[in-house]
Amino acid sequence: MSMAKTRLPKPKPDLIFKTLADGGLIFSPELEVYFSVNAVGARVWNMLPPVTDTLESLVSTLAQEYNDVTADVIRADVEELLEEFASQGLVEPIN
Repeated sequence: MSMAKTRLPKPKPDLIFKTLADGGLIFSPELEVYFSVNAVGARVWNMLPPVTDTLESLVSTLAQEYNDVTADVIRADVEELLEEFASQGLVEPIN
């Protein structure tokens, strides 16, 4: 499968996200739980669909912003973060 066609999951519609100076908070009213993310995690969250549709596009944008990190490292970190979002029930696949 081409990386450019790897669709990103979208945030669940009932979640509330608040950007903070050093990251962000995701609140799930359904679970009544807060999840915190660092600044990069907040950036990834804010780039999920509908802002960015594919993993490759997101990685490319972050690689331009964080040019001291290789795209491969960024991709691995983003994939790990997306897996964490999914395991916590914060995102859903795009149908």
